[in-house]
Amino acid sequence: MSFQSFPSALLEAAVNEFSKLPGIGKKTALRLVLYLLHQPTPDVEKFGNTLIRLKHEIHYCKRCHNISDTEICDICADSGRDQSIICVVENIKDVISIENTQQFNGLYHVLGGIISPMEGIAPSDLEIDSLVERVAQGDIQEIFMALSPTMEGDTTAYYLYRKLSACQVKITTIARGIAIGNELEYADEITLGRSIVNRTPFSY
Repeated sequence: MSFQSFPSALLEAAVNEFSKLPGIGKKTALRLVLYLLHQPTPDVEKFGNTLIRLKHEIHYCKRCHNISDTEICDICADSGRDQSIICVVENIKDVISIENTQQFNGLYHVLGGIISPMEGIAPSDLEIDSLVERVAQGDIQEIFMALSPTMEGDTTAYYLYRKLSACQVKITTIARGIAIGNELEYADEITLGRSIVNRTPFSY
C-alpha cells in the first residue's frame, strides 16, 4: 500500500497529524496510529484527553518562564533553593537536563530560544527584558549562563553579558567540559554536572 492510498480517510488524517511531529515520518506515523487502534478505547481516550489538557491547562511560570501547573513553578516557589543565583537556559529541556544532574540548587530563567539571525530570532523575541528586570530588583548575586556552546549560544551569552554589565552581579558560564558545537540537552549528566560545578567567570 502506498502512502498516497489509505483504506480510510480517518486513518489517513491521523497519519498526517502524527507525521507533523518532529522526527516522525509517514511509516512511523502509520505504525503509531495502528498501535493506538488496537488499544482499549479508554486508554486511547486518556491519551487524547491528556494532550488536550496539556494544551489548555499548562502554565508558563511568571518569573522564570518554565512550564508549570501553576502560575509560579515549583522551583521558583521552593524557599529551600538558593534565591541569589539564576541559571539562564535556552529552553525547558535544558532545565530538565540540569535538574537531572542534581548539581544546581538555584533558580532558572528560560529565554525561549537563542539569538539566531539566520532563523529570524532577534533579542526582542526572547525573554531577555524580563531577566534584566529580575536582576534589577537587587536580590540576585550571580547569573549563570548555561547556554549551548554553539555560535548562536555564544552570541546570546555575549549579548546578555553586555545587557547585564552595568548591574552589580557576578556573571559565570558553563565550563567547557561540553564539546564545542553540541546542544546542551545531549550532554551526559556526569559531564553536564561537572561543567555546572566548575563554572567559570564569563569572558569574551
